[in-house]
Amino acid sequence: MRLYGVTGTKDSGKTGLMERLVAEITGRGLTVSTVKHAHHDTDIDQPGRDSHRHRTAGASEVLLATPNRWALMHELRGAPEPSLDDLLPRLSPVDLVLVEGYKGAPHPKIEAHRIATGRPLLSPENGSIRAVASDSDVATALPRFHLDDTSAIADFILAEVGL
Repeated sequence: MRLYGVTGTKDSGKTGLMERLVAEITGRGLTVSTVKHAHHDTDIDQPGRDSHRHRTAGASEVLLATPNRWALMHELRGAPEPSLDDLLPRLSPVDLVLVEGYKGAPHPKIEAHRIATGRPLLSPENGSIRAVASDSDVATALPRFHLDDTSAIADFILAEVGL
């Protein structure tokens, strides 16, 4: 599987870019999976649901299956958070895995940037960032795209990974 990331600071447009890239690239006939890293505690399960009750009772893993999707929830129960490299083998094979977050991981990334955040670019300090997608004309030696030019960004990523 080929891997490419979208990174940036809070409110930089990462999730919107990820969403548009998935639609663009799957629209070209390729298969895509995503990995989203969150620094805060989040729960995809709801209190009162049977699966939540199984987890709170102490289950290590709960696999929830429905006619439309299935989800495997794994409780760490104090174990360290797994690395991206530990998680990737759990995905089914696809043409491309897009990763949101994992700023410090070594895979290639494009940086999403919005001038309104007032935050500087990450790319000068992060050698794994290969290009910048911004809503303004930022100074960078890297290839630069408008944040909304999804087609050009997808072209760049697909060329980078050889698809």
